[in-house]
Amino acid sequence: MPTRVCCCCSALRPRYKRLVDNIFPEDPKDGLVKADMEKLTFYAVSAPEKLDRIGSYLAERLSRDVVRHRSGYVLIAMEALDQLLMACHSQSIKPFVESFLHMVAKLLESGEPKLQVLGTNSFVKFANIEEDTPSYHRRYDFFVSRFSAMCHSCHSDPEVRTEIRIAGIRGIQGVVRKTVNDELRATIWEPQHMDKIVPSLLFNMQKIEEADSRIGPPSSPSATDKEENPAVLAENCFRELLGRATFGNMNNAVRPVFAHLDHHKLWDPNEFAVHCFKIIMYSIQAQYSHHVIQEILGHLDARKKDAPRVRAGIIQVLLEAVAIAAKGSIGPTVLEVFNTLLKHLRLSVEFEADDLQGGSVGSANLNTSSKDNDEKIVQNAIIQTIGFFGSNLPDYQRSEIMMFIMGKVPVFGTSTHTLDISQLGDLGTRRIQIMLLRSLLMVTSGYKAKTIVTALPGSFLDPLLSPSLMEDYELRQLVLEVMHNLMDRHDNRAKLRGIRIIPDVADLKIKREKICRQDTSFMKKNGQQLYRHIYLGCKEEDNVQKNYELLYTSLALITIELANEEVVIDLIRLAIALQDSAIINEDNLPMFHRCGIMALVAAYLNFVSQMIAVPAFCQHVSKVIEIRTMEAPYFLPEHIFRDKCMLPKSLEKHEKDLYFLTNKIAESLGGSGYSVERLSVPYVPQVTDEDRLSRRKSIVDTVSIQVDILSNNVPSDDVVSNTEEITFEALKKAIDTSGMEEQEKEKRRLVIEKFQKAPFEEIAAQCESKANLLHDRLAQILELTIRPPPSPSGTLTITSGHAQYQSVPVYEMKFPDLCVY
Repeated sequence: MPTRVCCCCSALRPRYKRLVDNIFPEDPKDGLVKADMEKLTFYAVSAPEKLDRIGSYLAERLSRDVVRHRSGYVLIAMEALDQLLMACHSQSIKPFVESFLHMVAKLLESGEPKLQVLGTNSFVKFANIEEDTPSYHRRYDFFVSRFSAMCHSCHSDPEVRTEIRIAGIRGIQGVVRKTVNDELRATIWEPQHMDKIVPSLLFNMQKIEEADSRIGPPSSPSATDKEENPAVLAENCFRELLGRATFGNMNNAVRPVFAHLDHHKLWDPNEFAVHCFKIIMYSIQAQYSHHVIQEILGHLDARKKDAPRVRAGIIQVLLEAVAIAAKGSIGPTVLEVFNTLLKHLRLSVEFEADDLQGGSVGSANLNTSSKDNDEKIVQNAIIQTIGFFGSNLPDYQRSEIMMFIMGKVPVFGTSTHTLDISQLGDLGTRRIQIMLLRSLLMVTSGYKAKTIVTALPGSFLDPLLSPSLMEDYELRQLVLEVMHNLMDRHDNRAKLRGIRIIPDVADLKIKREKICRQDTSFMKKNGQQLYRHIYLGCKEEDNVQKNYELLYTSLALITIELANEEVVIDLIRLAIALQDSAIINEDNLPMFHRCGIMALVAAYLNFVSQMIAVPAFCQHVSKVIEIRTMEAPYFLPEHIFRDKCMLPKSLEKHEKDLYFLTNKIAESLGGSGYSVERLSVPYVPQVTDEDRLSRRKSIVDTVSIQVDILSNNVPSDDVVSNTEEITFEALKKAIDTSGMEEQEKEKRRLVIEKFQKAPFEEIAAQCESKANLLHDRLAQILELTIRPPPSPSGTLTITSGHAQYQSVPVYEMKFPDLCVY
């Protein structure tokens, strides 16, 4: 019962107190006295300066009723406060708001759930009111803490617990709305507030995730569920919070998410983590996506020594974030993403190598195997992320990433790569090579360049082809697949899958365009390099069926995308050279590999003959294939690559009808207008430094120029007055004017014939190689000041083949720029 005073005392009381007292009935069950409430509201609107006193008096009465557990009068007081708050919008409402918030705080501090819910409801109504002027002194620290605590309610009654948690979430939502709309909205984004708000929301979102995992797939919530379900309400609040985040406070809102996932060990399994970051990426403004990606990368660095499955969970979250961010703004984090992922790829391979080295017998081997499998999960997740991210980048950025990844691939014998492999060993280095090439394969997937020069610039082609000469069939397969991604600009590769004799190529409906000038220039410059790697790749002893299939596809794609008449002739020369190498077998290949090369040549010549549509050529190829089908099926891909195929003991006894003959091919192509003079010159691959790097023997003998300076007992202070200039022409004269043996004459004749009939590109490449070698040797001499003895004894010795010419006394040698024509 409210305290009553006598009439005399009542008349002396201030009017605002009398009006406040009148709104309370004798029995709280009767509720608020509406007539007196209207009088109080009219008085407050007419005299706004009295609002603060009205609020103070109401707060005093409410505090007394809360202490005395008079819940009925508490409800009436809060209802009156709500109506006054909604009716008054003057500047004088500021002091009244302070009294109002004080009363809400009293209710939230009480232990009764009904009063806590009542206070929350009043605060939410207040949060929806737009004030005319900002409040520079008001803070909501208490409400953030209290509402966050309510979100973690552990009340024994499930219904009451749910009610309190919903109230806490709605309270946080009210605080966010109120502070964001205020001028001082930056206060809510401070770390001490975000560290309470975000985990509280995630805690309630996590509970519904756990329930869904037990029951089954979640169904879409109805309108009533959104109000009664704490998880749905928390998710909506979380989305609203992130949607209001700006550039300066984005990180403060995201970092507590990592702390919550770490504390509750939600990275493995990571379904909830993925769900959270999908909400984050879809809720924030698109231009801030890179901030979230940077935070994930930073957290991945911080957890780099955690269990593999934890790291894999973080990487999968990064994949989901990247998948969403790639559709919008990536920002300046492109190289940072790839650099961080490649660094963790190397760390994963290093951990895997350490486990293999440290594994012991017994049960330890089981643990090691489990760790290895976990590390492979990490590596696959990294590669998948790299590939997805790269495939969604624009072409100009993708080209940079391709160069960036290629620069990380270690190649034996070189130090051009930028990845630290000192701790990996040979096994770890091979593993990182495979992982990086797989990443590159993912990035190049779907890449469509207008010209092949754009897709395969020299700075990228050279390092890409280096692994194709390594003694590892899997590495060579990956290099070829990357090449196919970049060459196949018309999506023909799927039609060429599998090495086989195609009866009618027209049925494949190959898409092709006229070869542009840039592509023709590319083949003139790099064609011999591509042929060389295909030629050497066919002769590897560890080739498996997939290697031959990929090599066949490479030849077919070059024919489709890059071949003019000159390139077609070169490719046929290459195919005949492969056939000859399989027959002669200078490399001592096993019979399976020799037959595999023969099958590859048959499949390709069948394809190219139909592509250029020369009837005589097609007839010759078809005839050879028909004879092989009857007499030597192991020379055809459909037979040699079966599980059980009978192999011949030797190839020397076979008839010529089983082979593709150069003279018949030249005759058939010459009749159709092709320039077939070069077909009579056998294909010989270029010689480069890659032979040394790949530990292979050189194929073509090179002319070595060796300069020996015999200067024994030469005084160091002699002065030379007579000098002779030695030029490139002088060297030629020294060779030409010397007597030659019959063997040397024969060799010169072959060289002249080669210069007359060999392709210009091949001659230029060999001359360039020789010129570079000559220039390097002579450049060393230019750095020396050679002083002759009284009687000249220094001689220039030039060795070519087996003949030596000692002439031209060497006093002081000066060489102008050397030119090779």
